[in-house]
Amino acid sequence: MTTALVADADASRTSPQWRADALAQQLDAELRGSPDVVVDSVDALDHAGPSSLTFIRDAKHSRAWTRSPSPCAVVTRGCEPDSWDPQERALLVVDDADHAMQRLLEAVTPPHVAPPVGAHPTAAIDPSACVDPSCRIGPFVAIGPKCRVEADVVLHARVSLGAEAVVGAGSELRAGVVVEDRCQLGQRVLIHPNAVIGADGFGYLPTPQGPVKIPHAGFVLIEDDVEIGACTTIDRGKFGPTRVGRGTKIDNHVQIGHNCDIGQGCIICGACALSGSVRVGDGAILAGGVGIKDNVAIGPRARVGARSGVMNDIPEGETWVGYPARPASQTMRIIAAETRLPEIASAVRRFTKQRPRDAQANAEGASP
Repeated sequence: MTTALVADADASRTSPQWRADALAQQLDAELRGSPDVVVDSVDALDHAGPSSLTFIRDAKHSRAWTRSPSPCAVVTRGCEPDSWDPQERALLVVDDADHAMQRLLEAVTPPHVAPPVGAHPTAAIDPSACVDPSCRIGPFVAIGPKCRVEADVVLHARVSLGAEAVVGAGSELRAGVVVEDRCQLGQRVLIHPNAVIGADGFGYLPTPQGPVKIPHAGFVLIEDDVEIGACTTIDRGKFGPTRVGRGTKIDNHVQIGHNCDIGQGCIICGACALSGSVRVGDGAILAGGVGIKDNVAIGPRARVGARSGVMNDIPEGETWVGYPARPASQTMRIIAAETRLPEIASAVRRFTKQRPRDAQANAEGASP
């Protein structure tokens, strides 16, 4: 999708601006209101100004837009506000405002600045490494012995590739990423700054002399189209691979232990921690801060609520929440019961005070 540019009032520069009618055409939206409305930024509704385009996905946001200064909004069909001025404002009605927002953001987000094609003079590339000439290699990148770096890979400043590492075609590793020995990245993998792929797993044997480190002889396998957030760590397997399946998206500050097997199309949100040998089925979603015990299996399309502690296997398609995690309906019943604990405790205290008096009265009544 192309982005229309309208000249700014200052002839020495231009700023991106969009007319409502042009946006409607680009988004395949139904235009309601003035086609002449011009916006120059895309903002969330609570931050929208008098030249902001914003988005409405439900009735709550619809009511809020009528009170906001935003002159133009993309709105999911059926959520249009009741009262607004079509002479001064515009609505772009679509089937799904979130999908329209994604399309628009793709058009207006500036591309990440990449190094030029070739290797920066400060890059250290082992002579035995195989690096495609189309690659872009930034300052102070280190590429170890027998690495394979395929076509159109981008390695930003201070990326480090260990011996025999493989980076698939079209992948991009942002500044400071470390890929340890023998680890393999598929095609179009995106890894954000300071992530570490292939550190040793956390395994020790207790002895009278203290913990003894267990060697981890495996590797990490990242399949095609995976995205990995900043400062995430994925440990190598003890035997064989730690695997992340095709199309999975992993947020920042996630810890994935040795020999985990993560399926395709999963979502793992920030600050999750997966112990060793956890299995996550295709399409599962782990919300922020989830912790998972070692050797637990999360079924395909299962969902785990934020800050949950998972101690047991979760069946396919189920939603679990809580600490410890339980099926969501059970956890909600427990929480509802907890809110009544003060009332129940008061009733118990009244009962225990009354019981001795009742016993005494019964005893006196039974005396001759």
